[in-house]
Amino acid sequence: MNVLVVNGPNLRRLGTREPEKYGTTTHDELAVLVTQWGADLQLEVEVRQSDDEADLVHWMHESVDAGWHVVLNPAAFTHYSYALRDACALVSAANLSLVEVHLTNPHARETFRHTSVISGVATGTIAGFGVEGYRLALEAVARRVG
Repeated sequence: MNVLVVNGPNLRRLGTREPEKYGTTTHDELAVLVTQWGADLQLEVEVRQSDDEADLVHWMHESVDAGWHVVLNPAAFTHYSYALRDACALVSAANLSLVEVHLTNPHARETFRHTSVISGVATGTIAGFGVEGYRLALEAVARRVG
């Protein structure tokens, strides 16, 4: 089973951007962890990151066409990208799992972060557990499709 793990804007800066909030694990280290966790669950995982909304939309379309489940950290696009939300709805409509992940708990942060336009079309949301949230998301996908 294939799972596409997609990280949105500024996540390439993990490890150096506000480590007190986002931790010290770099994006490259996260990709290694996620790939290993996926392998342990017998999932084929591909990790991608972009600061460009169009890339994320394209990757959602690609996942639908290829039949891949998705773990998505939409980052700032969480709160206002209706284009990404509509692309994510296609993933769910194709009966593929779409798990929204956040390193921090958006509800414990600034008020503008409390609203996710993605959550309403996601299979589920995991937030506030740092990089462990990705492991939890992969476990949820494995249970749903296994």
